[in-house]
Amino acid sequence: MVPELPPLPSLTRAEGEFVDAYLEVVDLLGRINPSRTSHTYGALRAAQALVGRATALRDALTLMHLRGESEVHAATLARALRALDGERRSARVTVREEQAS
Repeated sequence: MVPELPPLPSLTRAEGEFVDAYLEVVDLLGRINPSRTSHTYGALRAAQALVGRATALRDALTLMHLRGESEVHAATLARALRALDGERRSARVTVREEQAS
């Protein structure tokens, strides 16, 4: 049985796009992470896709700024990230701990 996820907080469309694009960038960085990848081709494909997702992240932040959303509401966005499994996803960006031999 799948555990029930916490509800997503109310976000503006631009905030939602910001969170989505950020998590997509994090996912790609996790696939590129040299301490966690085992094949160059998968890392290469992720690196190629990173450019587009970074552009989407920039565009979401630009839209927020143009709409007068001058502050990032970190607590609200952190709740959204947690609801979208951001902690597990961002953990893949860190350096893997050494395995005991």
